[in-house]
Amino acid sequence: MPSFYLTNFGCRASQADGAALKGQLLECGFEETPSAGDCDVAVLNTCTVTAAADAEVRQVIRRILRGNRRCRVLVTGCYAQRAPEEIAGLEGVAWVVGNSHKHTISTLLTGEFCAALPKRQLEATTGSPGSATAATHAYGVRAQIPDVDRGVPPEVPSSLVQLLDVQTTSVGARAQLTSPQVLVGEISESFHFIPTFADDRTRPTLKVQDGCNARCSFCIIPDVRGRSRSLAPDVVIDQVHRLHEAGYREIVLSGINLGGYGRDLEPRITFLGLLERILAETAIARVRISSIEPMDVTPALIGLVTRESRLARHFHVPLQSGSDRVLRLMNRRYWTAQYAERILAMREQIPDCGIGADVMVGFPGETDDDHEISLRFIDSLPLTYVHVFPYSQRPNTAAAAMPNQVNGRISHERGQQIRAAVDRKRGVFLDAQIGRVLSALTLHQAHESADTADDDRPRVALNSNYLMMPLCVLWILPNMPIDGRVTQVRAGQLLEMRLIQGLFPV
Repeated sequence: MPSFYLTNFGCRASQADGAALKGQLLECGFEETPSAGDCDVAVLNTCTVTAAADAEVRQVIRRILRGNRRCRVLVTGCYAQRAPEEIAGLEGVAWVVGNSHKHTISTLLTGEFCAALPKRQLEATTGSPGSATAATHAYGVRAQIPDVDRGVPPEVPSSLVQLLDVQTTSVGARAQLTSPQVLVGEISESFHFIPTFADDRTRPTLKVQDGCNARCSFCIIPDVRGRSRSLAPDVVIDQVHRLHEAGYREIVLSGINLGGYGRDLEPRITFLGLLERILAETAIARVRISSIEPMDVTPALIGLVTRESRLARHFHVPLQSGSDRVLRLMNRRYWTAQYAERILAMREQIPDCGIGADVMVGFPGETDDDHEISLRFIDSLPLTYVHVFPYSQRPNTAAAAMPNQVNGRISHERGQQIRAAVDRKRGVFLDAQIGRVLSALTLHQAHESADTADDDRPRVALNSNYLMMPLCVLWILPNMPIDGRVTQVRAGQLLEMRLIQGLFPV
């Protein structure tokens, strides 16, 4: 039986794509391996949001091939969509498949390994022995399954774009690839992946939106993900039902621009409307909203999170800069005053709400004065954590051609200053949690404590407001809803949460 190893890079939307792809490969009869050391195919589902993300993929490819020379590497995702020729030039890469055709990977690999796949598995997928039938997977993708009995090479879908030549042997024989097969094309408006396969053991991600219509000057994502498109609300509801029936208690709704959900649908529906339907029509215990843009955080959305205990008390709202001048250079669609208004409303209405942000440092043209203004603005907000990252030049973006690129050392120093300011604010927020009763979900992993053996490490739980909390007991199982009282905080971390009676709704 052919085997595969799949690893995901980047955002939660990419993780959801990877989960769906994994489900397709398993359904087609492939066997998953825990590492790339003994697999036939390594599938890398990539990110390209920064140069560092690209470099990490190249490093992983080299590491895989050092440990397994017979492995064939398939690179897909955002990096593959952006720079297919670059990836095709890397040693050991057999296939490069962009986001445009990521949904055909199971077809491609089934055709490549059809002789080694279990016949009964292929028959179960096609519906009849030896037939080339378009089978609809449970993951929302139709795949052409090749005729195994006659030994006919599988047909590559006509919509695929072959960018590099493929050398073949005699007529009727399987194509022998002497250079990587590159399958990249224009991204369609279809929502290809419906990720019913949950790859997270406690908190699966449900991607309900893909693509982005905004054109932030630093961002490559609209080029590699396409225009905004939404999963139909009835399909979302069905997926939530399936995840609940499978035993999951928390799901994370994700998207590339989540607040844009429904604007492409007819009839129109808003993200708020989708949340209201999920709460009314499903029994899932908790719904967490992943990153959402500031102008999509409406008073109505804050009010819904305030009223509904099944919605996690947690917002992640990208800021990027606290300088209005820099925000204009970035082509962001809000002013700092609008951002502050929303964050302060969250804290006023939901005092224990976890509030996170993304902040970019070293954007082209960012001066020392801009940074000081941004630092003071961030320090004025009740944020509980911030993801700080340096600007990374992306090809074919407006920012890449801007003058006054900032030195990397200066970007690093500015990032350290912002992290220090937010760490102080986080400490105040954590101290305020002592003595409070918080609802949480136990996770699969144990607490990363340096002074205890693996088997003796306490399990951790994730709080509704996005705090990770070590528990004082070892026996509790993962995926359990609990209530607990915070008893200790030290060095910016919750150290202990003691269980008490009462669980959040199940």
